[in-house]
Amino acid sequence: AGDRHGANAAQSRSIEFALLLALPAAVALVVVAGPIISVLFERGVFDATATLKTSYALMAYAVGLPAFILVKVLTPGFFARHDTKTPVRIALIALGVNLVLNIALMIPLQHAGLALATAISAWVNAALLYTTLRRDGHFQADARLLSRLTGTAVSALVMGGVLYGLASYLAPWLAGDEPQRILALVILIAGGLGVYGVMAQLTGAARLSDLKSQLRGSQG
Repeated sequence: AGDRHGANAAQSRSIEFALLLALPAAVALVVVAGPIISVLFERGVFDATATLKTSYALMAYAVGLPAFILVKVLTPGFFARHDTKTPVRIALIALGVNLVLNIALMIPLQHAGLALATAISAWVNAALLYTTLRRDGHFQADARLLSRLTGTAVSALVMGGVLYGLASYLAPWLAGDEPQRILALVILIAGGLGVYGVMAQLTGAARLSDLKSQLRGSQG
């Protein structure tokens, strides 16, 4: 509608809110992939070896989680300007990267290589969408977005460190019977959420008032 400033602000807030959720989720899925898979699936013929192999795939996919979401956030920047061709061309490039990496990574990393190829191609897709929008003058990350992303990254890394330590401390429970493993996973999830929530407030990555207004806007 010609409101370039409004479009830029909306795009910045969308990226900010998306990564506020995606970055900690990605870090957590990488750090505690084993316990998650163990609690959800390890029973019957799905043994510890299957848990280990599946956790590798989950970790690889988790690396691409923020990129998968960024693609969904950045693509409307083209559609709003009636440009449907550019996102398709970029998606085809990412598809080509995925196919090449599938072949390159499948032998050394086996099934995890296929997952990692998908994650990397998603980052290629997101990076090309972002650089194209910026090159064409359609998007410029504002100061608030850059500041909040720094806080989000720091908060997610601190949470990841705490989860790693907590998982090591709970290792006997995670290797125990099913009720113990479930309880340990609940503690990990609650601990991770608590640490990330506190850190997000301390670093300025998020404010409760901002989240409430964002959710109200989404519902409207």
